[in-house]
Amino acid sequence: MSTTTNSSSAPGGGASSRPAGAGADPGAARHRPSASRREDVPLPSLGPVGRARWFWRQLTSMRVALMLLFLLSLGAVPGSLIPQVGTDPVKVDEFKTAHATLGRIYDTLGMFHVYSSVWFSAVYLLLFVSLIGCIVPRAWQFVEQFRRRTPAAPRRMTRLPAYTTWRTDAHPDDVLAAAERMLKRRCFRARRAGSAVAAEKGYLREAGNLVFHLALVVILVAIAVGSLGKSEGGKLILEGDGFSNNRAQYDDFDSGAFFDTDSMKPFGFTLHKFVAAYERSGPQKGTPRVFRADISYFLGTGGVEHKASIEVNEPLDMADAKVYLISHGYAPTVTVKDGRGKVVYRGSAPFLPQDAKNFTSTGVVKVPGAKTKDGRPNQLGFQGFFIPTYGGAGSGTMLSQFPAPDNPRMVLTAFHGDLGLGSGLPQNVYQLKMKGLTQYKAHGRAVAQMLRPGETMTLPGGDGSITFDGVKPWAGFQISHKPGNGLALTGGLAALFGVAGSLLIQRRRVWVRAERGNDGATVVELGGLGRNEAARVPQELAGLAGALEPDAPVLPVPGR
Repeated sequence: MSTTTNSSSAPGGGASSRPAGAGADPGAARHRPSASRREDVPLPSLGPVGRARWFWRQLTSMRVALMLLFLLSLGAVPGSLIPQVGTDPVKVDEFKTAHATLGRIYDTLGMFHVYSSVWFSAVYLLLFVSLIGCIVPRAWQFVEQFRRRTPAAPRRMTRLPAYTTWRTDAHPDDVLAAAERMLKRRCFRARRAGSAVAAEKGYLREAGNLVFHLALVVILVAIAVGSLGKSEGGKLILEGDGFSNNRAQYDDFDSGAFFDTDSMKPFGFTLHKFVAAYERSGPQKGTPRVFRADISYFLGTGGVEHKASIEVNEPLDMADAKVYLISHGYAPTVTVKDGRGKVVYRGSAPFLPQDAKNFTSTGVVKVPGAKTKDGRPNQLGFQGFFIPTYGGAGSGTMLSQFPAPDNPRMVLTAFHGDLGLGSGLPQNVYQLKMKGLTQYKAHGRAVAQMLRPGETMTLPGGDGSITFDGVKPWAGFQISHKPGNGLALTGGLAALFGVAGSLLIQRRRVWVRAERGNDGATVVELGGLGRNEAARVPQELAGLAGALEPDAPVLPVPGR
């Protein structure tokens, strides 16, 4: 054994032979840092593999999975509140026009196409990977737990949360055999271990957790399949007109990346009549009672027509697609003559409701083929309001008083010039492009007129006229094909069953011991242990004891 002492240099340059600290200031020795504190302990570097392993463990943790699920739900909020390109591109354009700065910000962040944006897809994929990473190890753990044998009975069963005992004159082997049969009848996994029977029940609790997580994966897959293979479009149809399932027939159309327009199944329908009924009196006056579209439809090329009705919450299933009734309104029917007196337009122009309650609507009529009385091109445009029920001159308002067309009026202002239809650029069919148009004026005032059905508005300078012939109802339909709906429903039901199983099934263990006592009687002991918060373990143990008692009758306690 060797001893090492520290020495310091003497003032004269020599070395002191005294041990360090002898005769020196005790405080200096006490505050001198030790050699072990001066040493820098090197920390091992994680390296690329270690960092990848750490990232994977964080990603597959339950905490991160819940955070991703919350972010996915939070990310779906703007998709519901902000107009989306895939469902209503017209509203997106209107939003950008009304909110120029905010529209640019939303466009940069992908708020107008939330569900196909990079950030939403990233959260979606990370959640998918996180769930897979949670399921795989838990599945292996479940298999191992299922294969593992129930542990033998503890030496002192009196320490278990639920315990009971009694004496019987039955043989210990007979008691244990009866206990094993009784436990197996009650769906316990039971085995004989020495002088006791060990049993366990409730393995399906963990199976419920696994089913729930797998169901979430199925739902995510269904959403992906539905998003990539979907097709969804809208069509506004006048009463008496029809529709055929062709890309060119849709007013707006959106499809997934894997959808092939060549695979669209042939079907179509004709809107024969749109029926709308409203409450006529009382505090709920104007409340809709019936919205119904009576149609005839066909499936396949040359298919037989069938009659059906579509209501707001009752879509029609046709060729793996659903046809929804989503809106309705009115289309004033007009006849336009140009300066030569020639009819250049006769038809119904759909007007869009601006008042959801009483259907005050706006719309335009575009007549590109009109000419002046001397034959020069003179395109006409009419911008107007349609009022289903006009309140009268003394009502003090130009808004409709009731949603049904009881007293219809149409207010028109007229323009002429270039409608811009020859530019090749797409236009909103419900708005006039004012660039290139001049409003008609008479005596220095803009020409505007309210028309009843049958009345005519004459344009200044002999440029023609427009007659309000009547009104037709129109209905808006959405034709939706989503291949993942059945898979999503399966996943949702599985998730419900999985949650119910994980909450209702209680895992517990039961032991039955039977041994000869010193007096020759058999001592029967029952003990139970809940693997989770199972308040029914004592009650269940009492039931097991009662079921075993016929095979192990209770002996009276000596001295009683």
